[in-house]
Amino acid sequence: MTLRELLNIGTDLLKKQGNEDAVTESELLLCHLLNKDRIYLYAYAREPADEDLCQTFFDLLQRRAGGTPLQYILGTVEFMGIPLTVNESVLIPRQDTELLAEEALKELSKLTRLLRHHQILDLCTGSGALAISIAKLDRKARVTAADLSEEALEVARKNAAVAGVTDTIHFCQGDLFEALDGQGPFDLILSNPPYIATDVIDTLAVGIRDHEPRMALDGGTDGLDLIRRILEEAPRHMKPGGLLLMEIGYDQGNVVRALALSQKNPFIRARILRDLNGNDRVLKARKAR
Repeated sequence: MTLRELLNIGTDLLKKQGNEDAVTESELLLCHLLNKDRIYLYAYAREPADEDLCQTFFDLLQRRAGGTPLQYILGTVEFMGIPLTVNESVLIPRQDTELLAEEALKELSKLTRLLRHHQILDLCTGSGALAISIAKLDRKARVTAADLSEEALEVARKNAAVAGVTDTIHFCQGDLFEALDGQGPFDLILSNPPYIATDVIDTLAVGIRDHEPRMALDGGTDGLDLIRRILEEAPRHMKPGGLLLMEIGYDQGNVVRALALSQKNPFIRARILRDLNGNDRVLKARKAR
């Protein structure tokens, strides 16, 4: 069997499972095993595929057909142009979350040039995608990255090492702000917290429901448990005029903005940023100076 024939079998198998990206995913899985780029598959399409390669490829196809996310099988994903390792201990970074990172970088660029460092907190860091991208792309960044899961922090630390930003990120384990051990106050707090309502999780695609960490998804009865806590506790850890950027659910904008501007939360401005599909995506809230 040639590589082309093997690839065609893989594509057909994934198509039968309703995979709309069957061609691309089949190519990526085979490239992963060969440790080659996709051009290689076309240049050497008539090369023979040995029995071990075929069997391992079919094993990966079965995992993918069974719902395991492609990113977990490949063990990697790109975020803001930075390659990150991922496994089932961490949520898979989404392109939508790049809106949060881009807005953070834009706001950091506006800070006074007199500041030697930008003090940043990333809550629920997971794979470290936000913390690492900010540390990599803002030369003044000094980031504290917190997560409740020690397994997630292990992944984030490895990603930071590969990205070359271990000197500018301090990782700490704990429940939201309880993880802090003296850091702060912060110019900017980032978070992509769990925000899916508990009873909605079982209705999600199998790749999310059965493979991504429930801790990173479950936001309680209405999806707002951690969002409320962050809004209530964040101001105590922010500098005057500090900024909170937090990812939210596609339909949570109005209620989250109202929570941010409620009397017990001292934010003077709050607005909702929408993603490319027009969905609510990021809360941007400013603390009074």
